Amino acid sequence: MTPVPTLTPATTITVRLLKAPRPDVEYPATVLHDDGDHVAVRAPWFGDSPRDMGFEVFEPGDVWIEHFWRTRWFSIKEVRTADGTVKGWYCDVARPAAVTVDPPAGPRIAIADLDLDLWLSADHARVLRLDEDEFEASGLADREPETAARAVASLDELEATARADGFKALLAW
Repeated sequence: MTPVPTLTPATTITVRLLKAPRPDVEYPATVLHDDGDHVAVRAPWFGDSPRDMGFEVFEPGDVWIEHFWRTRWFSIKEVRTADGTVKGWYCDVARPAAVTVDPPAGPRIAIADLDLDLWLSADHARVLRLDEDEFEASGLADREPETAARAVASLDELEATARADGFKALLAW
């Protein structure tokens, strides 16, 4: 059995969001925690200008505490303003995180986005299922029906957890 690569807190890492067919997104982050399954990192908002998502504006200076799992089909990102005020939690339904520590690239986390997202507002009043139309249009259900079913089940799990405890138990370490 191959040992699971774990990351040391304070290590700089590259996060890569695989967004096919759209361009991938890659940015630096700092490791906060890694227990062999759950990895938490801190990263600045990677955009150069504000991005109005319709439910929240993400902007330079925002700080994201991002949670990835090697065994779960999603990631959860706590979004904060530069002064530390929580804006909410943005969740990506994705294949489990792949963590590598191979030189010369250095430590990396890669997740393959499956086009379903969820937003939980800071006051927990709004739980929004996002991009279900993109997921439908992706054709994943025809190409990989088991993966598509797993993705929908993960979105359902995220929604139920958001409504139950706002991810409190999932994000604890």
